[in-house]
Amino acid sequence: MESLNVLVITPVFDKSTPWADEECLRQITLAGPGINVKDASVLADAELRGDSTAREKLDALLAEADVIYGLFLPQNLLTRAPKLKWVQMMSAGADRMARSDVWQSPAIITGVSGIHATPIGEFVLQFMLMFAKKAPLCFQMKQRHEWRRFMPAVLRSKTVGIVGLGSIGREVARLSKAFGMRVIATRRSAKKVTRARYVDRLVPPEQLKQLLAESDYVAITLPLTPETRGIIGEEELKAMKSTAYIINIGRGNIIDEKALIRALEENWIAGAGLDVVATEPLPADSRLWELDNVILSPHVSGGMEDYVSRATERFCENLKRYVNGKKLLNVIDRKKGY
Repeated sequence: MESLNVLVITPVFDKSTPWADEECLRQITLAGPGINVKDASVLADAELRGDSTAREKLDALLAEADVIYGLFLPQNLLTRAPKLKWVQMMSAGADRMARSDVWQSPAIITGVSGIHATPIGEFVLQFMLMFAKKAPLCFQMKQRHEWRRFMPAVLRSKTVGIVGLGSIGREVARLSKAFGMRVIATRRSAKKVTRARYVDRLVPPEQLKQLLAESDYVAITLPLTPETRGIIGEEELKAMKSTAYIINIGRGNIIDEKALIRALEENWIAGAGLDVVATEPLPADSRLWELDNVILSPHVSGGMEDYVSRATERFCENLKRYVNGKKLLNVIDRKKGY
């Protein structure tokens, strides 16, 4: 391979430093001979915010790109990047890409599945602990200058149901076992009831309602695919205990949000911890803002201090494989959607 043009489009979380990290760019350059790296992060962010002046410069970079590494990618990518052979996403979920023209193209799409297990696993346990220890009540009492004692609960001996035993689900199971919890889980490939590491009972997807009925906490750790969209609806929520909590760190549209709001208002379930919602940002008029039995976070459960570095390490490993003609890691299966 004589040369390979890599275009980097990292997310701009800090407006004071909108360009890609210099060390990450250096690591990508060193991944193999003939790799030419360009940073389009500032231009892509400007276009995303509606600044049309960046389009011409961005188009020039896209026109030469063989590989794109990023999170929020430009629109009409195939037209603007005719040489594109491979997109390395900085995320694990592929639902954004499924809505793009690249999804229907021959271009390879890979993700960074695996790097989110630790931060998201901790986030799920945080939600469970906040509900068990009544943290929202403590915040409310502090605001009211109120001192009123109450009885917290414990996680030990409670049952957590994990819907989707992938890398994140396995980490949730491991952490839950450390708290002395009983763990049941579903996995798409499970054909019969069995066991798995840190899982007391692994059941096929057809037994989802039974899992919901037994669980004190339900963790949704699925990717969003046509198969999983709306998989938690009115029937599933009514199958849960009235004392149970549902936690969603997958994608908002996995749960029927109208049914969820009704379940929370009418006390079919005790509460919900939501890092993701159907429409993001959450609309100002959503009832979810007002419900006391809801804990919200703004889709940050996968975040960590060194996220870009960790994602870049995965990309560089794949880049070395690509240059040497080896099979890439975390290739997205278009049929499965992940």
